[in-house]
Formats: sequence, C-alpha cells, structure tokens
Amino acid sequence: MRPPILELDDGFYDVVKPATFPRHRLRFRNRVWDARIGLGQLGGGAWESHFARFVALPENLPAPLALRYHGHQFRSYNPGLGDGRGFLFGQVRELEGDRRLLDLGTKGSGKTPWSRSGDGRLTLKGGVREVLATEMLEALGVDTSKSLSLFETGEPLIRGDEPSPTRSSVLTRLSHSHVRYGTFQRLAAERDARRMNDLVDYCLRNLLPEVTPKIGLERVPAMLAAVAARAARTCGQWMVAGFVHGVLNTDNMNVTGESFDYGPYRFLPAYDPDFTAAYFDGSGLYAYGRQPETVVWNLERLAEALRLVSTKEALAGALDGYPAALEESTRAQVLFRLGLESGGAAQDDALTSALFGFLAEGDVPFDVPFFDLFGGRTPEPEHPRAALYVGPRFTELAQLLAQFRPRFEVFPTYFAGEAPCTLVYDEIERIWAAIADTDDWTPFCRKITDIRAMGAALRGENRGAREAALSSR
Repeated sequence: MRPPILELDDGFYDVVKPATFPRHRLRFRNRVWDARIGLGQLGGGAWESHFARFVALPENLPAPLALRYHGHQFRSYNPGLGDGRGFLFGQVRELEGDRRLLDLGTKGSGKTPWSRSGDGRLTLKGGVREVLATEMLEALGVDTSKSLSLFETGEPLIRGDEPSPTRSSVLTRLSHSHVRYGTFQRLAAERDARRMNDLVDYCLRNLLPEVTPKIGLERVPAMLAAVAARAARTCGQWMVAGFVHGVLNTDNMNVTGESFDYGPYRFLPAYDPDFTAAYFDGSGLYAYGRQPETVVWNLERLAEALRLVSTKEALAGALDGYPAALEESTRAQVLFRLGLESGGAAQDDALTSALFGFLAEGDVPFDVPFFDLFGGRTPEPEHPRAALYVGPRFTELAQLLAQFRPRFEVFPTYFAGEAPCTLVYDEIERIWAAIADTDDWTPFCRKITDIRAMGAALRGENRGAREAALSSR
C-alpha cells in the first residue's frame, strides 16, 4: 500500500538515515502482533534487516521520516521538539477487523535534525522497561502502543540516571498514529493554516472513522470532541490499571487516544493520588490522581491550536463530553478487571466508588482486590489475605459485589492462583538486575509469559475447567 503519511507534504517531517549499529542481537519479537500485521512470516535474517538495519519494507516508506512537532513539557512551551531519537519507519494495517492503520515507529534509531544535544540512542534498560509496560497495559485492557521488536545494539552509552556505560538497544513499536497534540501546536505556532487543514483531513480519513462530517468547518470541533472522548477512555483505563505515565506532555499524547512513549512510568504499589513516576516531577504535576485534569489541560492546548482553522466559539463545547466519557471508561474498566457484567450505570457507579473507597482507606496492594474479588468472590476466613477484607468499607463493597453477575460461566484458572501478576518498580529492577549482572533473560521472559496469561484470563481465554464454585457465593 502507499503509506497514508505521504498524503502530507515534507513540511511535516524530515527524511533521515538510521544509525549503523555494531551489533544486532534480537532480545524481543512480538509473535502475536507480527502475525496481525502480516509480518509473521519474516525469518530471522529478514527481521534483522528491517528492524535493526531498517532496510525499507517492500512497497512502504522508501526512507524513514522524523516527524516535526512542538509541545508543552511540564506546561512550558517548547518549540524545539520533534523526533530526536526515533522515526516513522513504515505504515501497515491490521489484517482483520477494520484494518486499522498502524505506524511502525522507532526509539533509539539514531540522530535526527531534532536530536539537539542527544545521541539518538536508547538504553537496553529503557527498551526492556517499554516492552514490559506495553505488555502489562495491553493485558490490563489499556489502549496502548505495542512493542514489536527489541534489538541490543552493542554500543556503550553514558547516562546520568543509570550506572554507565550502559548497554544500548533499538525498539520498534506499533502505534495507531504518531500525530501528537504537539503536531497541531507546531502548525499553530507557525500560523500554517493550509497544513493544519491538511492534518485535520489526514486524521479524519485515516485515524478517526467515527467522526462526521468529514468536510466543512464543522469537522474541526467534531474531530476535537472525538479526540477528547478517546483521551478520556484511555485515562479511565490508566486509573483502573493503577498506571502513572510520568510525562504527560502534549507531545506525548496523540489524536487516537492511544497511550504511548514510556519513560519514567510506574504502576501503583498501593492507592495513592499523590504518587509520581518521575523523580524530576518535584511538584507532583503528573501524579496519579492528577492525570484526569492533566489530560483536560492538554486537550485545551489542542483546542487552542485548532482555532487556526476554526473559532473559539465553534470549539467551545467540544470538550464537554470528557467528564462523562472518563466516568464511563472507569466503570467499564472496573467491571473488566473484576470479571463482572454491568448492572446498569447507577449500580456500576456505586461499585466503582466503593472499590476506590476501599482501596483509599485500606492498606491493600493496588492489584490484590481485583484478583481476590474477581467474579464477585469474597474471601473466606481461611483465605491468606482475609485480614485485608474487613471494616465498613469492605462490607459496603461486598454487598455491592453480590448484586453483580460474573462475566464468565467457567472460572479462569489464573484467578485460582496465589497472587496477581504485578509490575511494580522493584520487580522491574530485579528483572533488569538479572540482565545487567549475568545476562539472564529468564525473569524477563517469565514475566512476559505471566502477563500474557493474566491478559488471556481477563479476556476469557484459556479458561479452566473448574466452575465458579471457587467463588464463596
């Protein structure tokens, strides 16, 4: 296919050359998603050629493109951004369903005109962390980019936040668009109305099928409303996953709402609205509990940029649906993680409120109630964690759980295990220590297996033979 990105002219990107690496050692290949985009048949040599040397895919982009954008970073505007250590390598489509357009984007693939003082490289630890993040978020039902390939590249890198020299890598990810809020901000700053209109039309043709109308002045507020709904959905998913992005700048949010670009992320060890992921976020701007308001702030910046091709009055109500969409997403994700059918909006709201009230009051690891209470179970007195499930908050929660139907007739065996699969900071550090100290990838591979088993159970796949008699009700 002709890559749709070429519908946009070269004012949106710079043609670049990939770095040449001294070593290409495959550390991760996503055998689920390579098949979904028609690349599962590639042998090892061809995979290395395309995803370590970045030889162009047949009938795809002839050369990589470093995309241009601006953005607010910690709410300070930065016009010097752009793809500084990555590029768009190609575009593909899913083979099934609605054949979504997906970008093949890189991280650590070398310098570009936007690298500034950076070396354009990615540490191996950074690559490992991103693979783990995308796998965990996908399993938990979050709309996320997917890690497709990770090669170790054999260059010693100097970093201030890792013992150096440290190992290097190049990552390829699948993302449903790299059109960021900051892409629009750059065009607004440059007063480039022609390209702004071109970008709006590109998004409507290729990324936002739900938006109507596709032509006319009304398409701009309609697009903004759709972007807000998608952002709200993803934010609700983050909150129920206990995920803290860490750097929710406007250049790290895209128009499809998909979560991507994982640097100093964290998963909550326990419920804490003030929990931050980045050590440099001293003010707590991007703390867990502030993510919903941060997303709104970023959407407001996108709305400001879009005034170049619309008006403040026309765009005024486009973000009004965000609160309801966030609440709907949060409810849906709670039911997903608890394996329950909806009881109606009011009942679902009550359950969501009771669950988060219980998490906020109790000294309970964040992921544990989703595991122990799956399918509406309430732990028996002999349960090893029975002491966690006491007090009026839990009594209220248990009474509400009893009103819901389990989503599965056959109980997933994963939830008959001893503890949930988690990905808190210390676990990631132990996985990395095994790699750094003895080049032992066993814990990494085991964690990927465990994460995927959890995801399959949540989706109702690979269900066990034991009936929901495992439930105490």
